[in-house]
Amino acid sequence: MDAIVFEIQRLYPRIFHACHARHVRRRSTPFALSERESSLLAHLDPEHGTSARDLAQHMGVGAPTMSAALKRLERLGYLERGPRARDRRTSAVRLTDAGRRALSAGSVLDAELLSSLVARLSPAERRAAVRGLALLANGPSKSKESKR
Repeated sequence: MDAIVFEIQRLYPRIFHACHARHVRRRSTPFALSERESSLLAHLDPEHGTSARDLAQHMGVGAPTMSAALKRLERLGYLERGPRARDRRTSAVRLTDAGRRALSAGSVLDAELLSSLVARLSPAERRAAVRGLALLANGPSKSKESKR
């Protein structure tokens, strides 16, 4: 396992540095997102919603802080709330198309550089790369949901 951990530690910075985008301030972007708001959007999925409580717990913030952030992002049209599939009494937060565009524009990875990097892979390699990243990002409990 140590060799696998080491390889991830070695490879991730290479991807990051090859595709890193210059950080910009909220006022200078058309999407008006702070770094923290961009990070919050990165934790959302357009299909599989998450609860505000789970999101707050995962990001290490209190419920009032998360609620305020979600309200602002919802007003901007970057996320939507609706009933959860498993328990319709609670709501799920999902990324909208506008949220996808905002997330992409505020990403630490430059879309053009990343596209250039990914273009060098075959379609099967692209799917494998995304699957591997999804497995790591989602952890073992969500790995079955990540199949693409």
